[in-house]
Amino acid sequence: MRDEYQIMLFAWVLVSIWVGVVFLLNRRTHPSALFLLFLVELWERFSYYGMRALLMLYLTSMTMTGGFGIPENLAYGIYAAYGALVYLTPLAGGYLADKVLGFRKSIIWGALLMAAGQFTLSAGSGEAMMSHIEAKERAAATAAVAGEVAEASVRPTDSPVTESDTQNNKLFLYTGLALLVIGNGFFKPNISSLVGKYYHEGDSRRDGAFTIFYMGINIGAFLTPLTCGTIGEIEGWRYGFLCAGIGMMLGLGIFLATVRSGILQHHADPPATASQFWLPAPLIYLGTFLVIPVAGLLIHYNDVMDYILGVVGIGAVAYILYMSFQYGIVERQRIWVIAVLLIFTAVFWTFFELAGSALNLFTERNVNRNVFGLVTLTTSNFQAVNAFYIMLFAPIFSFMWVKLANNKMEPSAPVKFAMGLLLLGTGFLVLNLGKAAAVNGLMPAMFLLLLYLLHTLGELSLSPVGLSLVTKLAPAKIVGFMMGFWFLSSAIAHQAGKWIASETAADKDATPEQTLDLALGVFNDVGLFAIGSGVLLLLLSPVLKKWMHGVK
Repeated sequence: MRDEYQIMLFAWVLVSIWVGVVFLLNRRTHPSALFLLFLVELWERFSYYGMRALLMLYLTSMTMTGGFGIPENLAYGIYAAYGALVYLTPLAGGYLADKVLGFRKSIIWGALLMAAGQFTLSAGSGEAMMSHIEAKERAAATAAVAGEVAEASVRPTDSPVTESDTQNNKLFLYTGLALLVIGNGFFKPNISSLVGKYYHEGDSRRDGAFTIFYMGINIGAFLTPLTCGTIGEIEGWRYGFLCAGIGMMLGLGIFLATVRSGILQHHADPPATASQFWLPAPLIYLGTFLVIPVAGLLIHYNDVMDYILGVVGIGAVAYILYMSFQYGIVERQRIWVIAVLLIFTAVFWTFFELAGSALNLFTERNVNRNVFGLVTLTTSNFQAVNAFYIMLFAPIFSFMWVKLANNKMEPSAPVKFAMGLLLLGTGFLVLNLGKAAAVNGLMPAMFLLLLYLLHTLGELSLSPVGLSLVTKLAPAKIVGFMMGFWFLSSAIAHQAGKWIASETAADKDATPEQTLDLALGVFNDVGLFAIGSGVLLLLLSPVLKKWMHGVK
């Protein structure tokens, strides 16, 4: 059995045991709905991260392997627009669930759309492969007439895919991504909100419940690159997407079984005022199909997203500042803190999310994927490293902050943000050590693992703190509104990341040594900018801490 499949099986066995232990230890503390929703979210994240691990590789791989052979800079644009829309659509999905659909209908509809998206991508990949085979047969037939059968059978350049083939394949691609984006909007915000319904304000079990739920997210993110990624790269892209779609259907099946059992009680029902809302539920479902081509066009013509998010981002910061003057000095300055940290958060996620784009292709081209001489991994397998580190270090960070707080040594939130940026920047600069150990343009995998370690520690310093801080700093009337702006920064970050990733795009005939130099030049600039941002935030932290007026 191949190394990759052995690792996949070992991971599944390990995680199955771990999940069983977690459920066993907490079964008397938490309602059974938590554990079922944990499994639903695990499979949804399995589906999402499975596609994420494969997307850039699928877009840029040769048509003869079922890929698209898209130039890297164009592929980065598709990836960026998709990621941006993933963070924008939950704003609408959460609103529609609150006003009309309720959690149950929103989650089911979202799961169906996402599964359809994965299966569409799988079908499109299969179609792309068949188009190449048919094109090769056409080329061979043409060459046979000229007496060049032997040459035609070995020259991939003699098997052009027709314009009709290309357009059909693109239709599958953009339709699949659009379905995933819209389905995510209905699903993602509402399953998290549903978990919260089982714990009243002040319930001491609440934080523990979300810790368990967050574990489900990361288990899904850990398993899928080792499963969908491995299968997709070895057996064919279509099977990787198919695997992700099956995962989503498993999650949907668990949710439907939960609904039938009555465990959800009334928590997932539509709101009592749903009939008074101007947009009835049937029109929402029909409207979904009208939005699919719009989302697909935004992903295809992704430069439009630059302008949309640029205007929205500047407008958001301006509006936050304007709104702050509607409150007293304490609330006003707390809102200013959110606005400042929002900018630094966008910088962090812009660089961090290069993991799925530029760093993914860097792993493909410039990393020796034989780890310590023990096992050989696929490119997408490395996308599991971040989730593994989170599962390993999140409990340590949680314990560390509590311990420091008890000793009155816990750093302020702005300092934690600065730490995140410093760790992120250092991670990129670490790759320079790998260059010194590179052979034929391939650096040892340990340096990429070290990069992901530093990035994960930076994420743990910033991400959970940021979400908690917004709920503490924002005035009670606009907490949800401010959270929406906070997630908007992730959408902007995804879109901005395409410009950085595009700088790493190399010519097809570039040598590994040339692609290594090109990528490291960009990553060095990114690392230095992140470190500079962290230093700047450290200098601003005393002022920001003062503006927080005692909020920890």
